Amino acid sequence: MGGPFHDYIIGDPTLMRSGDEAFYSEKLVRLPHSYQPNDRKRAIGTRVFTRSQLGLPASGFVFCCFNNSFKIVPHTLGLWMRILDEVEGSVLWLLESHSDVAHNLRRAAAARGLDPARLVFAPRASDTDHLSRHRAADLFLDTLPYNAHTTASDALWCGLPVLTQTGNAFAGRVAASLLHAADLPELVTTSDAEYVALAVRLARDPLMLAALRRRLQSARDTAPLFNTPRYTRHLEAAYVHMFERNRSGLPPAHFDVAAT
Repeated sequence: MGGPFHDYIIGDPTLMRSGDEAFYSEKLVRLPHSYQPNDRKRAIGTRVFTRSQLGLPASGFVFCCFNNSFKIVPHTLGLWMRILDEVEGSVLWLLESHSDVAHNLRRAAAARGLDPARLVFAPRASDTDHLSRHRAADLFLDTLPYNAHTTASDALWCGLPVLTQTGNAFAGRVAASLLHAADLPELVTTSDAEYVALAVRLARDPLMLAALRRRLQSARDTAPLFNTPRYTRHLEAAYVHMFERNRSGLPPAHFDVAAT
């Protein structure tokens, strides 16, 4: 926050690396896996959507990103256009968060020499229907410098792999945190070239993508990201440590919560 308003900020080792302490006004509290709580009993809608109902083509690879449109900066859009250009017949499925979004992004795609019809827009839907329609996508493409947060965990919960590029700030490292906690660290890239190359490779290698999907499906029951009771224990341990330190008259200090 840049001021003395909060004693602590809760994160994890992926979000806030050793040495990052100097960039925060708060003291860092690192939970052992991911900072983000998730509900392991969250319902996914039972409605099964066809591609035609969603405005998607009957065939071809479906990249998607349901992030708010303000996270889509020109550089990220340029990377996506490179990916679409490399994967013949693919489309990019985006959230239509505002009436101007489709017009502006299709115009930007056309300016880069890409058929604007390859950008498909999803209207807002109920939470259960929105989760259910993730099944129609093949790969979620993340944004930088502001990653997907809850949007990434939604996709992972629905069994949709998320490809991210990690940044230096908190907001640009969230998807990496979630992927590490979902036991899929290989979907975290560190450069534009790596991000584009892995997206193209996954689109061209259905066996590799299917293996990732199977791992993600099994991770719902085993990975730390969706282990709500374990997360609760870690968060409560952090609160107890903060309280005991305050009760002892000690000032706030950085600390890591041990995995249990």
